[in-house]
Formats: sequence, structure tokens, C-alpha cells
Amino acid sequence: MFRAHSGLAKVERMTDAKIYDAIETCAGAGGQAIGLHRAGFAHRALVEIDRHACATLRLNADRINAEGKIFEDDLTKWPRRPEVGSMMKPSLLAGGVPCPPFSMAGKQLGKDDERDLFPRMVSLTRKLKPRALLIENVRGLLDRKFDDYRAKIDRDLRKMGLHAHWQLIQASDFGVPQLRPRTIMVALSAADAEHFEFPDGSPRQLSVGDALRASMGSAGWEGAEDWAEGADQIAPTLVGGSKKHGGPDLGPTRAKRAWLELGVDGMGIANDVPQPGDDGMPRLTV
Repeated sequence: MFRAHSGLAKVERMTDAKIYDAIETCAGAGGQAIGLHRAGFAHRALVEIDRHACATLRLNADRINAEGKIFEDDLTKWPRRPEVGSMMKPSLLAGGVPCPPFSMAGKQLGKDDERDLFPRMVSLTRKLKPRALLIENVRGLLDRKFDDYRAKIDRDLRKMGLHAHWQLIQASDFGVPQLRPRTIMVALSAADAEHFEFPDGSPRQLSVGDALRASMGSAGWEGAEDWAEGADQIAPTLVGGSKKHGGPDLGPTRAKRAWLELGVDGMGIANDVPQPGDDGMPRLTV
């Protein structure tokens, strides 16, 4: 799906016919955009504040039908006045809003965290009147301490005729070789909800070795096959580092140890896949 290109991730072209349109917030580098595109959604807008992520989105714009639809903007200020009319009544408003307010790795401040954008998503729902709402976040959002928080979101959405459905989804059940539980909230009208159910996934989990075998050997590294045989488990959650905590690596100490057991050096990331003659432990590339 991805190939390296000038330091960015290039997505292979997808040409499936589109049925519905979507506005996506906190779009990042386009992971959810690819999924929605494959599911039959044509993007009306992708909103993202990070300029590096926007550069990746622009690189792949022709492959996710997003030319001229990428807004490098602060979600709390978007849409700007000239854009509001053209953004009304999409089939879907979707977003992976910031997770630190609910993450067990943080302080779980919830509504008291300035990065909490759930209220903004509710406000945008009220303003833009989408047919459906999809929000993704971390498992911690389903903790009991956030019961009242979720209940308020449910009440606010019911006032707009939308009924929220919350589910914990394990990414490893859907072909992602890492431990990545995600809270998914889908809000639909009562009529639409009759036709919706969360997917079950697959009982077979893809291992890190199975997923990366071809990539690790793509430059002729002689150790790729043996490495893949040893990397026969799913990975810990891939966090990608932090602006606050030193940049890109594969997570905290416990996660780095888990990567070590899979034959991966988690202390940083690499620019290239292993080369012929390499005898050290490989690192992941972007």
C-alpha cells in the first residue's frame, strides 16, 4: 500500500467508484482517509494542522481523490466563513481526534485537557449536519471515569437526531500486525442505525514477520527470511515517538523490549530497508 517517496509515504492509486462523500478532521497523513476511500467515500475535505502530514496528504491527493480539498488549518477555526456553505450536509463527518486527554499513558484529564476536540466535533456536527459521525480514539475513553463524559456526548448528539454507538475494535483482528485497541464511536439516525453493525474481524492475526517479510528483503538482505520467521507475533502499539519526548522511536521502554523480542531495534527508525551484508538488528522505516 505504501512506498517510500522523498521521505513521505506514497499510496498506490485506487480507482473504486465512490458512493458517499466525507469530511475528515485531524486527518494526519491519511491512514483513515485511505480506509474511507476504499469503503466508497469521496472526500469533500481533509483538515489537518500539521504541515508535514499535509505534505504527505498532498503527495497522495490524486490517489485518494483529494486534489484541492486539503485544508492545513486549526480545526477550532475551520471551516472559515467562505467554506461553510460548500461543507454542509456531507454523508459522513469523521476524525481521529487527539488521544492524550484519554490515554492511559497520560494524565487522562478528559474535558480539562486543552487538546480535547470532542466538543469541537459535536459543534461541527451541529453546524454541518452530516448524515453520520465517526470518531476514533484510544481505549482509555471507555474507562468508567469517562462514563459521564460519553453520556454528555450521547445527549448532545441525540438532540441532533443522532444515536451514538461505542465499540472497542482490535486492529489486530483486521490485518494490522500490532496491539492497537481503538475506541470507535459511530453516530447515526435511528433509521440508518437499523442497517449498521460493527464488523467482527478475522480470527487469524497477521504477524510482524508476515507483514514485513517482502519489505525487509526488498534490497537483497540475506537475513530477511530468518528474521521474518522469528518475528512471528504481533507488535506492541506503534506510537511513532512524540514531539514532547525526543522524536521518533518505537515507544517506551517496555515497548522497545517487545520489539527486541521481534528482532527489531526500537531505539529509532531507519531511512532504508536492510542492505546486503547487514548483520545488525534492523530498524523499521516510515
